[in-house]
Amino acid sequence: MTTETSTIIEQTERWVQQLIVKYNICPFARREVERKRVRYVVAEQPDMASVLQQLLFEAKHLDETADTETTLFMIPQGFEGFHGFLELVDMADSLLIEEGYEGIYQLAHFHPDYCFDGEPQDDPANYTNRSPFPTLHLLREASLEKAIEQHDDPESIPERNIEFCRRKGAEFFVKILNG
Repeated sequence: MTTETSTIIEQTERWVQQLIVKYNICPFARREVERKRVRYVVAEQPDMASVLQQLLFEAKHLDETADTETTLFMIPQGFEGFHGFLELVDMADSLLIEEGYEGIYQLAHFHPDYCFDGEPQDDPANYTNRSPFPTLHLLREASLEKAIEQHDDPESIPERNIEFCRRKGAEFFVKILNG
């Protein structure tokens, strides 16, 4: 593993610990982080075809590795622009369906410039999906459904996160993202 790859993984792990887990942005994350069942992978090549191939490899890795619950796949180069990243997300979703993974894996996504449709770029609520690097998150759908069933009020999670982000303000999240 190169120093650059190690740094990208460390920054992402820190973001997961200091924001996602610590502030319960995703109430299902803590358990898997504590059990060390989250796989962190950095894209080897920055082009669309290579990224999609590596994502498919990660789906196959999850197929074969029950000890890995989820994969965070960071793409530090090639998708710095948010709109180009959204094109990648669309292609990745289509690929997973085409390869028979619909209902097996779900794709979440995060980006340093994430912006919810129709919201201003500077709305702190966007930080619920902002990460240190463009990231595709491959989740086991059955595990996610089970976790949602065990949560008292899963529908309230997004609204609670939006309120939290707006209350804390953008500067709070910038500090976390910048380490």
